Amino acid sequence: MPDYPRIPYGWADFRAIRLEGRLYVDKTRFLRRLEEERYVFLIRPRRFGKSCWVSVLENYYDRTRAGEFEALFGGTDVGRRPTDDRHRDVVLRFDFSVFDDAPETLRERFETYCDTVLYYALERNRDLFPEAVRQRILSAAGVDGKLNQLFAYAGERGIPLYVLIDEYDNFANTILAHRGEASYRAFTHGGGFYRNFFATLKGGAGQRGGLERLFVTGVSPVTLDDVTSGFNIARNVSLHPDFNELLGFTEAEVLRLLRTYRDRGVFSQDVEDALAVMRAWYNGYRFAASAETDVYNTDMVLYYLNESMPNRSVPDDLIDVNVRIDYGKLRHLLVVGRQPNGNFDLLRQVIGEETVETPVQPGAVPCGRTPGAPVSRGAVQHEAPQRREALQ
Repeated sequence: MPDYPRIPYGWADFRAIRLEGRLYVDKTRFLRRLEEERYVFLIRPRRFGKSCWVSVLENYYDRTRAGEFEALFGGTDVGRRPTDDRHRDVVLRFDFSVFDDAPETLRERFETYCDTVLYYALERNRDLFPEAVRQRILSAAGVDGKLNQLFAYAGERGIPLYVLIDEYDNFANTILAHRGEASYRAFTHGGGFYRNFFATLKGGAGQRGGLERLFVTGVSPVTLDDVTSGFNIARNVSLHPDFNELLGFTEAEVLRLLRTYRDRGVFSQDVEDALAVMRAWYNGYRFAASAETDVYNTDMVLYYLNESMPNRSVPDDLIDVNVRIDYGKLRHLLVVGRQPNGNFDLLRQVIGEETVETPVQPGAVPCGRTPGAPVSRGAVQHEAPQRREALQ
C-alpha cells in the first residue's frame, strides 16, 4: 500500500474511507453546532460532499455502530471531544437518488424501497422492537402507515429516531425536467404520495412522536417549496453563516492538502502555482452574505489531486467530466413547457463575467410562477470560470 492517504474520489461512504485510511478532511466539528437544531434542511450544489456528510451522521449517531467509534472517528475533532448524543439513535437513512423518472411505477418503487429501509432498521435494533412489534409495523398499509406505527411506538417508549434523507429532490427534479409539470405536481401537491411522506414525518415530530432528529439534503429548493406546506417544521440552514464551511474545502484546507502531498513526495507541482489554478477554477462559492470565506467544490479538488498523483503535471482537463454531466442535467430545468423558466440575463452574466454576486432566497419559485419573476433574498458570490465550462 502507498505511504500516503489515497484520494477517495467518487466515494461517499465515510466508513469505507476511514477503514481504508483514505483522505478525509475533518468536518466533524460541525456536529456540535448541528445538534443545536432538531429538523434541518441543507441545500448544496452537486458533487459537494452531501452524501458523505449524511454517511458521517449515520455512522456517528446509529446506536448499532458504537463498536466502531474509535476506528471511524479516532483522531477527528469529534473523536477527541464526542457529544453526549453519539450512538444513541435508531437511524433511518433514505437515499432517493436510486429512482429513475418513470412516473407510472414511481410510487410502487418508492414504497418498496422505503419498506426495505424500515425492515433493516428494525432488524438492526431487534432489542428495542420485539418480533410482534416489528410485524405490526411492517404489516401496516403503505409507507405512511408503517412510519406512523413506528413513530407511535418509539414515542411511547422514548426511543429516539433520526431520519436522514439524501438527494431528497433527485427524482422530483428528474420528473419535472423530463416528464413535465403535470407529472411533477401529481406527487408533490395535494394528495401526492411524496407530499404525504413529508406530512407523515411532521406527524412523527409531534408531541408523542418518536422522530427526534431529521436531516434532509439535496441540490435545489424547488421540491422543498412544494412539499413543505405539508411539512413546515424543519429549519433551512442552507444560507446560515455557521454552516458555510460544512461542505466544500476552504482555501486553507486546500493549501494544507497540497503541502501534505508535496511533503510525502507524491505531488511535484509547485504548490502556489497549483493553488492559483485551483483558485481560478474551483473557488468562489459562498453561501451566506456574512460569511468571511469562500469554499472550493469538493469533487473538483479531489479530481485535481487524483489526476495529479503520483507526481503528474496539471490535468489537461480541469473540469471533471462527471460534474459536466451533472450540470448538463440542470439545463432541462431551465425550460418548462418549452418556455424559459428563470432569469436568463443572470445566466448570461454568470457565464460571461469574472465575478457575479446574486441574491438567493431560502426557497424557490413555485412551479407555475411567471418566468423571470424575482426569486430571492440574501447573497451568494460566484466566480465564473468553472461555471462557464460546466454550463457549456
